[in-house]
Amino acid sequence: MHDSSVPSPDVVLDLISACRRSKVMFAGVELGVFDALSRSPRTAEELSQELQTNETSLGRLLDALVGLQLLTCNASGAYQNLPSTETYLTSHSPRRMTGYINYSNTVGWKLWEHLGEAVREGGHRWKQVYGWDGPLFSHFFKDEHAKREFLMGMHGFGQISSPHVVRAFDLGKFQHLVDVGGATGHLVIAACQAWPHLQGTVFDLPEAVPLAREIVGASPVSERVSVQGGDFFKDALPSGDLYSLGRILHDWSDEKSLALLRRIHEALPENGAVLVAEKMLNPNRSGPDWALMQDLNMLVCTEGRERTLQEYQQLLETAGFRNVQGQVTDSPLDAVLAFK
Repeated sequence: MHDSSVPSPDVVLDLISACRRSKVMFAGVELGVFDALSRSPRTAEELSQELQTNETSLGRLLDALVGLQLLTCNASGAYQNLPSTETYLTSHSPRRMTGYINYSNTVGWKLWEHLGEAVREGGHRWKQVYGWDGPLFSHFFKDEHAKREFLMGMHGFGQISSPHVVRAFDLGKFQHLVDVGGATGHLVIAACQAWPHLQGTVFDLPEAVPLAREIVGASPVSERVSVQGGDFFKDALPSGDLYSLGRILHDWSDEKSLALLRRIHEALPENGAVLVAEKMLNPNRSGPDWALMQDLNMLVCTEGRERTLQEYQQLLETAGFRNVQGQVTDSPLDAVLAFK
């Protein structure tokens, strides 16, 4: 019998289990479970032979994946991917998030282990965990495969959010969108699909350019989109009357964000604008949960943070922008538009 004077432990018990649930999905990706089941349903015995794992242990993992609604298991004991699993957790899917999941499982997980120290000392954990001096991003791309898979993981995120971001405001008055730090070009592609007159340029580091050209080239708007390499803190920005920053400002301190916004303000023509795609914290910082968790991810992984609309407005107005508007979307990213 439950003592009504004792609070329910449910929220605590759920959070004890939360990191375990993440690790179950991460292990499924790491071991190749979802890729193997993409070819055909398999029993635990068949899978263990193919993946070279202990059969009993793999069976326990597979049952947990069924419990997490990532797999199904039929009466004959054959496991099968669900549609969402096939879409996001197989390495051949164009919407895959496996690269970002593998990064989270290896690089990110180790940084999160030191969240307490990040809070105590007030800074990221690169040096402590990896001995890195430069920005985290300069260490992502140790080889071509790792670079491609991380970028494709971010592309998977972008395909979920970018169509919402580019429709959050009327962009019909703009002629040329330059996506600064645009990675694979998902935001420009979505914008050009939503606004048929729009031209676009993806601007990112030279090492991101080949994949961006591949993705853009395969898109239905390839004739309206170009790709250009450069460092947005140092090199001249391509010309446009609308610049976008998708998941860029949250990586950087206020000082570096201001420096970048001032560069964009200077490059814009009169009445040009900047479109910022980030998940905004509620005005009282009470949520949403996704933004609160991402804010702590920024603490351990980067120099930046998540911000409220008021904080973005302050940054943008300090950089010279006016008429700052925010729009919450039903996707992992919201939108902020500000004019020169």
